[in-house]
Amino acid sequence: MSRSLKKGPYVHPSILKKLARARQGELLIIKTWARNSVITPEMIGVVFQVHNGKIFIEVRAREEMVGHRLGEFAPTRKFVRHGGRMQKELEQKAAQTEVEKAKVEKK
Repeated sequence: MSRSLKKGPYVHPSILKKLARARQGELLIIKTWARNSVITPEMIGVVFQVHNGKIFIEVRAREEMVGHRLGEFAPTRKFVRHGGRMQKELEQKAAQTEVEKAKVEKK
């Protein structure tokens, strides 16, 4: 569900304060924990460091991101990989074939 039109998009007050203080053309990096803040047109070109629960991930606001939330671009879960022993064996075989192809191309 989107927010009411009469209320407008939610942007954390500290982000608005930092944007107001910045000079135009200045490279601005804003460190924030407010993942639920919406990206507005005034934020285009600004680099945000969005906290994902462990570290800060740099997100540069672009035109196509307007209307989305900052948290959408800083994933909180890290995908390791699927599979176990069988998957590891398949990856090793694939690596071997690549090495063999490289040797054949060198000759």
